[in-house]
Amino acid sequence: MAHPEDTIAFIGLGVMGYPMAINLRSKIGKDKTVIVSDISSEACERYKAESSSHGPVQIAKNGFDATQAANTVITVLPSSEAMLSVYLDPNTGVLAGAKASNTQKLLIECGTIAQSTILEVSDASKQLPNVSFVDAPISGGPLGSKAGTLTFMVGCPPPLFQPIKSLLVHMGKPESIFHCGDVGSGTAFKIINNYISLISVLGVSEAYNIASRLNLDLNTLTDVLNTGSAQCWVISKNNPVPGMTPGSAANNDYEGGFRIELAHKDLSLGADLAEVAGARRILHKVALETYTEVKDDARYAGKDARVLYKWLSEN
Repeated sequence: MAHPEDTIAFIGLGVMGYPMAINLRSKIGKDKTVIVSDISSEACERYKAESSSHGPVQIAKNGFDATQAANTVITVLPSSEAMLSVYLDPNTGVLAGAKASNTQKLLIECGTIAQSTILEVSDASKQLPNVSFVDAPISGGPLGSKAGTLTFMVGCPPPLFQPIKSLLVHMGKPESIFHCGDVGSGTAFKIINNYISLISVLGVSEAYNIASRLNLDLNTLTDVLNTGSAQCWVISKNNPVPGMTPGSAANNDYEGGFRIELAHKDLSLGADLAEVAGARRILHKVALETYTEVKDDARYAGKDARVLYKWLSEN
């Protein structure tokens, strides 16, 4: 059996986590073992079949077992509820597994979670002398996850940043891995990033809908926007209009991307963060109302957030 020092556990094989784990296994070196765990046993088995040629792969049934076997644990969890369960469950949780171990554990959460939850788990981890917990949320969407070009926003004590970066570089660009401050700051950076991005999706979708109804050439419009003052990531890297961005969810009837429900959740996290900061917000209300209406419409439920363009076109 592999030594925990030479083993990395990866928990959460969703739309973002699965390709991240694929890149990790293919790049980390065959001397390392990767253990995966997910509520979907099918995802774990599929991952093992797809990546075992790059090095040893094992499957753990829960966070406790994964943390017992690995000194480094990466999690990509979809919600605060999932994170509290995976980390704090007294029988199957990551921290319970760390408590039952006598080796040092580095725990890295890469999902977009409420900052209050990150701090709750951080406080719980501080009760264990052998645990270092950090947040390192990601940006770049499913395309960036597959390409291994993600941006990481790391909240950790300064001495831990370089060791963490040397691990995350297998899944992201070296120049796009940032030390944002103490634990919790990475999450604040990510929520602010998504706040801007998701409001931009609505604005870009509205603008393209106007252009479409005026029968303007949308390809030429995209070229103009990409060189003009309106240029942004949503237009150039993940355009809501089908055919504009190769490999995007928009080209697949908005399937397989960043789900509209998660977009709604992240906008809500932005509102919560603004309330904690005592910051006035103006655009958030109409954006959240729009995302709520779209996610509650059975025609668009489960689709990528850029389905806002389709919703505008059809309504």
